[in-house]
Amino acid sequence: MDRTMSYGKDDVWVYRTYAKPLTGIPAIPESGFTGRSNILFGMKVKVEVEGEQFFASFKDGDNTLVVATDSMKNFVLMHAGDYEGSTQEGFLEFVGRRFLETYPQMTGVKVSGEQISFDELPIKKDGGIEPSPLVFRYSLNEQACAEVTVKRSDKEVALSNHLSSLKGLKLIKVKGSSFFGYVKDEYTTLPESYDRPLFIFLNIDWWYNDFEDAKGDSPARYVAAEQVRDIAYAVFHEENSPSIQNLIYRIGHRILERFPSLAEVRFFSNNRTWETILDDIPASQDGKVFTEPRPPFGFQRFSMTQEDVKTKDEPLK
Repeated sequence: MDRTMSYGKDDVWVYRTYAKPLTGIPAIPESGFTGRSNILFGMKVKVEVEGEQFFASFKDGDNTLVVATDSMKNFVLMHAGDYEGSTQEGFLEFVGRRFLETYPQMTGVKVSGEQISFDELPIKKDGGIEPSPLVFRYSLNEQACAEVTVKRSDKEVALSNHLSSLKGLKLIKVKGSSFFGYVKDEYTTLPESYDRPLFIFLNIDWWYNDFEDAKGDSPARYVAAEQVRDIAYAVFHEENSPSIQNLIYRIGHRILERFPSLAEVRFFSNNRTWETILDDIPASQDGKVFTEPRPPFGFQRFSMTQEDVKTKDEPLK
């Protein structure tokens, strides 16, 4: 049996000002995002390290080779000043490699991050409106996340796994969705709906064919979470979806078409559709009244690769 043995530090909040800007991202039809200034480059980092030499600390209480988790925190914070790149993925790999280069007793390190978003705020300047270079608003919306794992083998340090994500996306479409034609038996109480509001919670993960593209050094091959978000918005707006399953398939299809540098995209979605209280308001043509749904909620998991795109069943728009 493989032994589970690792330790680390979580909730390491790091804020770097004036990191290298991310520029040159090609615009796509669904999004006007072409880069970010990185005037504020912040994230919440988790570090988890492993190595057979740490067994003595578990078995015998021998801390000779143990790097204190407080030291790990300081390591991340200090190296934020050394990072010369422009993406969260690149920073996490940079820190992971530095850990293994510094501490030979570590054979692997997994570094994950949740990017802290700060919204640009408009200010008046020269008779117009432009983003303030000094004042930002802390965002409570969805988060771009990433995770990288680096391993030591034959005294070489190499990337062994990576993941980029968009977490906590919450989308409500007030009409233009349906759900009907499903199995009906003695357990069925849900009525069919041919035009319903649809409220979904959505997490999207993606993997690159080549992790080097995640560093942002070749902007044309970098996949920005902002553009993934905008594709999800656009497809939800355009499509009259017969189910959440079909909706996430179409979102995934569009993402993989737009970004050939990706190998795979995965979804985890929740159905949080509101419960209807009033289906008809006399004074309003389309107005209805809703409340929060009851606690049990449906969910969907789905993954897609570039093989799914080869079917060409959804042309680019």
